[in-house]
Amino acid sequence: MVEATHNSFNASDRSLFSIIKREIHFKALDAGFSAQQVGKLDIIISEMTSNLHKYAKGGEMLMGILKDGDNEYIELICLDEGPGMYDPLRMLADGFSSTNTMGHGLGSMKRLSDYFDIYSAKGWGTVVLSRLYKNPLPHYQSSNTGVEIRPIVVAKTGEKISGDGHYYKQNDQYVKLLVADGLGHGPEANLAVNEAVRAFRQCAYNSPVEIIRDMHASIRKTRGIVGTVVVFDLVHKKFSIAGVGNIATKLLTHGLTKSQLPYNGIIGHNIPNTMNDQELTFSEYQQIVLCSDGIKSRWDIGKYLGINRCDLSIIAAAIYKDYARKTDDMSVIITKIK
Repeated sequence: MVEATHNSFNASDRSLFSIIKREIHFKALDAGFSAQQVGKLDIIISEMTSNLHKYAKGGEMLMGILKDGDNEYIELICLDEGPGMYDPLRMLADGFSSTNTMGHGLGSMKRLSDYFDIYSAKGWGTVVLSRLYKNPLPHYQSSNTGVEIRPIVVAKTGEKISGDGHYYKQNDQYVKLLVADGLGHGPEANLAVNEAVRAFRQCAYNSPVEIIRDMHASIRKTRGIVGTVVVFDLVHKKFSIAGVGNIATKLLTHGLTKSQLPYNGIIGHNIPNTMNDQELTFSEYQQIVLCSDGIKSRWDIGKYLGINRCDLSIIAAAIYKDYARKTDDMSVIITKIK
């Protein structure tokens, strides 16, 4: 079942920290992570929340259980509105502290994580990323050899199920990605997205437009979706893209951004008779960012100085941090062509 990728936890007050830790602890155990891994997770959460209490104004934690290939991992993302840091890499060293404490926080998180990254800017705040793999990798690597995909999908505040979703499938020749937003939110929107994903999984077409037409015919009995499909051709080093409805799609290369305009309509109800795939080469654009309308549209990666050196989930989290509406389901899906 396609659902939100991350649970959001309000971490704006110290009284909430023990609740956050307990909920994530049991989610990890239920997912089959070992007691040793969950013990590491507990310490990482304690360090994250301790830093929020000491330095930050407000705070939010995102926790997801995702997969790289067949290897499941827990992803923790801590967001804050604190003062930020001039040199976060320096603060990763054990013993360094900006406030007369023992200075073990960030260094401890990095040491306990299978993968760790951080982005911070003075006056903006900080994003901290930690991943723990069920089967730890000897060296960090993504299973997507041609295209890396990192999602953040969070349900509307107060909802238990997300009407946004994403799905991708891959073989030696293609990676095919769908980002979809069911009309409205809640169970009926989620049902529409899952019916679309079911059709997407079975569809053999390599054209985004033909895939959309196939989904359109398959989900007529649902409330419908807006969605964008991207097909990466790994053999010919090109990709094609098409969308219907308000999934915002931006193509990025070397600091330049180009918006990909979708067609008007609702997949499952009404789509244009004439649509065309937009085709581009891997050399033209290296990143694609897709956002549902739960994310305000006027974001600009250029405002985050140096963030392109960070993990894709850090970039997605920065956009989410600044532009999430919180009044709808929220999706930020980032792909990178390697």
